[in-house]
Parts: sequence; C-alpha cells; structure tokens
Amino acid sequence: MHYRVDVRDLWRPGGGESRLTWRLLGNLVRHLPPESATKTALRNQMSEAELKRAAEEADPSHGQWSQLEMLVAQLIDTVRWLVHITAVAHGGRRGKPPEPVPRPGVPPKDKKGRKRLSPEQVAAVLRRIHGEAPLTGGVWRQSPPGKITRLRRTS
Repeated sequence: MHYRVDVRDLWRPGGGESRLTWRLLGNLVRHLPPESATKTALRNQMSEAELKRAAEEADPSHGQWSQLEMLVAQLIDTVRWLVHITAVAHGGRRGKPPEPVPRPGVPPKDKKGRKRLSPEQVAAVLRRIHGEAPLTGGVWRQSPPGKITRLRRTS
C-alpha cells in the first residue's frame, strides 16, 4: 500500500481513521507512481484507440514514467545513435539508424508493413485504374493534379 490507507474506510462512518471518501480515493489512484500495480493494470486494460488518444494528448511533463526513467531512455537512445554514427563514419555497415527505446503510451511500430495484394486484387486495381471496371454506386470525376479524387455518389 503506497499511501497506507485502509480501503475499508470507504464503508466506515465518517471515512474511518483515514477519512477516506470516493473522491479522495480517486485522487490517490490518479497520483500513484507509474510503476505501481494499479497504474499498470489500468494501462493494460486500455484499448488501442485509447492508447492512441492518450499518446496524442500526452503531456511530457505528466508522462507515465518518472523523470529519471525518461532521462535514462533518452541516454540509451543517444548512446545507440552515437555508436551507429561512429560505426558509419569509420566505414562500418550503413544500416538503418537504431530504434528508440519504447516509451509508455506509444505503441510499437508495426514492422510487418502492408500485406501484399493477391494477383487477383492487383488485376482488379489495374482494371479500375484503366477504366475497364465499372464502379458501383458512383462515377469517378477527375480532379486537377494535386487534389484528392473522390467518388461522387449518384442517387
């Protein structure tokens, strides 16, 4: 127990010895350290959409890691980058730059990339590009270069 508060005080008259209320409990949970079991369980229950939204709205000053952990991750990234640059400068392998240390709230990059189209799918796309396949539910209108071409519905 991080705060040494008895949760049973929620059901005791007046909040028990700790004067615990639901509002106080919410504030205590919100301010638990990121490595606590409760915060970890809450993060593990988040969906991909919630993780993405949290990453977009994230404020670095309120990160999931402590300041020390963020500095250590930055240090690791810097050392990896310097090793890479030094190896390339001395004629070493010219591979891709090192990946940064995964941070909380930032989903890992998908290394698989896009799935390849089957030969049937490629043929269908080419027929559509060359105007040989009719579009259902609309007509293509060619837009000027640099603008997005949209399918206009005719109904």
